Amino acid sequence: MIIDFHTHIFPEKIAARTIEKLENMANIKAFLDGREESLIMSMEQAGVDLSIVLPVVTRPEQFDTVNKFAVQLNEKYQDKKRRLLSFGGIHPDTPNYKEQLNLIHNWGLSGIKLHPDYQNTYIDDLKYMHIFDYASQLGLIMVIHAGIDVAFPDNVRCTPKRIRKVLDEVAPENMVLAHYGSFGLWEETEEFLVGQKVYFDTAYTFGFIQDEQFLRILKNHGVDKILFATDSPWSGQKESLSHLRRLVGYAEDKNKENISFSDLEKITGQNAIRLLGKKAPTSFVF
Repeated sequence: MIIDFHTHIFPEKIAARTIEKLENMANIKAFLDGREESLIMSMEQAGVDLSIVLPVVTRPEQFDTVNKFAVQLNEKYQDKKRRLLSFGGIHPDTPNYKEQLNLIHNWGLSGIKLHPDYQNTYIDDLKYMHIFDYASQLGLIMVIHAGIDVAFPDNVRCTPKRIRKVLDEVAPENMVLAHYGSFGLWEETEEFLVGQKVYFDTAYTFGFIQDEQFLRILKNHGVDKILFATDSPWSGQKESLSHLRRLVGYAEDKNKENISFSDLEKITGQNAIRLLGKKAPTSFVF
């Protein structure tokens, strides 16, 4: 069972222009066009069974629109073979964060996505701290964009040092740091975050981090806290899986690390099932 824990899609009517806008901001080319249908086709080609969709609320007034889209998507895919499971979203500037988190929980959404750069808020801001604390009480999973965002490289709002402050002061449950702890800041990730009680996902990592460092972080952080993810449409699901599988038996040299087949199964599915817990699709229980 293969689960991609970090993907994005957009409503059909805005997908094309949204992808074009984001491509221009970040000066990168997307693998997909941001449409729901394209993600399903990618999953079929790659053999991915479930993709977690992560919406970002970029303005407080988007809360209802974004989360209602998530609820409708989950209802649509409830009994499908290839499934999408959307999390919700919340903006740190909302004046009623508890009320909104309660709504997300009551709507049956498994978690929330937060993006410090697109929400123009540092990760250790008190507004985020309150959200982390209450979301933890509700049992919601929190996926955080961590590290450099290629569209905002000059002002990193979520560094490993700031994240460590959050972990030390709030001790949030079920937090996932996207981009393997912090995109482009993996030395700091090793210094401040490796070994802490937090998950890393592999979204938009392969091709940027050296295999040796990827494997060293995997070993020292613990394979049980690593989730396969792509950041689709920004990385290919088939390509990312191929890269990860290549690291099985990566080095014949006994002094070098590799990923075992059992570790691979944990990373690509079992860890995600455990994290999702009771909200995991019943057909996906190991």
